[in-house]
Amino acid sequence: MWLEIRHLRLIQAVAQQGTLTKAGSLLHLTESALSHQLRAIEEQLGTSVFFRLKKKMVMTPAGERLLSSARAVLDELENATREIRQMSDGRGILRLTTECNTCYHWLPSLLKTFSKRYPQVDVEIDLEATRRPIARLLEGKLDLAVVSSPVSNQNLLVKPLFRDEIVVLMKPDHVLARRRYVQAADFASEVLIYYAAKEESLVCEKVLAPAGVVPRKYLNVQLTEAIIEMVKAGLGISVMPKWAVLPQIRSGALCALPLTREGFYREWSAVMIATKATPKYLLEFIDLLASSSTPAKQDGSKSIREPRR
Repeated sequence: MWLEIRHLRLIQAVAQQGTLTKAGSLLHLTESALSHQLRAIEEQLGTSVFFRLKKKMVMTPAGERLLSSARAVLDELENATREIRQMSDGRGILRLTTECNTCYHWLPSLLKTFSKRYPQVDVEIDLEATRRPIARLLEGKLDLAVVSSPVSNQNLLVKPLFRDEIVVLMKPDHVLARRRYVQAADFASEVLIYYAAKEESLVCEKVLAPAGVVPRKYLNVQLTEAIIEMVKAGLGISVMPKWAVLPQIRSGALCALPLTREGFYREWSAVMIATKATPKYLLEFIDLLASSSTPAKQDGSKSIREPRR
């Protein structure tokens, strides 16, 4: 690709002004220099870009095609430059997603605080990226992903946030409610209701599959509130972050037990592309996420920077 931005600006200027003299004034080039560059462009392309009709420059079909591309490239470059400058001024767009649907329940209060600090930053939540946040991040479709899965990629920057506990939920009069904890084998006779597909379930992958256990039945229900009501009705058990159902646990509507003797924990991190040009508002959002009292921390969950007891 030998064509440069200056060449594209030249083509656009000549097309707009209609003469080399006027285009030269616009680009701050002499008519001679402009003519020389234009001749070099046409030699490289192997065809004429303009018809010379006395002093008037009229585009050839090849020139029209080149102009179309030049406008698209120059418009995109202008947009990118403007957006980058806005980032340095505290303006921009923050595109984010989380790896867990339940986490969207505590994002609104966090976003309210953030918007007061950065009213000129638009926040876009990508729900479709929930199942593949890291891939979308690497594709340039996201600015921030909040995940609990391990991340090891030299192109990504990972900031630890906090750890939370996954508990097993059931009716208070369920036969398992008398236990101190629920182990993998207990799921073999139970209906497990969960918002992720079976093959995407962290509990199935990390706890049940290694033990060779398959639930008697697996129900995929993608709404947290519906899962809670189904468990209350005795239609099965579920696994969920403790903080997500803390009101129901405290009221006695649900019983929550540790998953395995040691408990089952997730370690959450904020992940973004590793770059020196990270907007200030993105870094501050991550700091806010790490320090704010989100519902995810109100059940006794600890920052993963603290020593585990």
